[in-house]
Amino acid sequence: MVNALVKLDDNTNRVLNVVKATNGLKDKGEAIQYVVDKFIEDQDEPELRPEFIQKMKKISKQKTVKIGSIENFKKRYGMK
Repeated sequence: MVNALVKLDDNTNRVLNVVKATNGLKDKGEAIQYVVDKFIEDQDEPELRPEFIQKMKKISKQKTVKIGSIENFKKRYGMK
């Protein structure tokens, strides 16, 4: 583990205090780690495969089905 002395502006300090309080963390170091972990999760999502993108483009070009009202929807799909 690395120790670091960091300077925070007032807004960042407030946000870290909120993160710390809402997640039951012990100190701002844990709050920083929590924020970084969430960032990594968001950035680390897998890219969509090219085959999937092509499939979605093909589907988006298909003719849509006009349903109309909720009654028509229920009738069309055999719902009560």
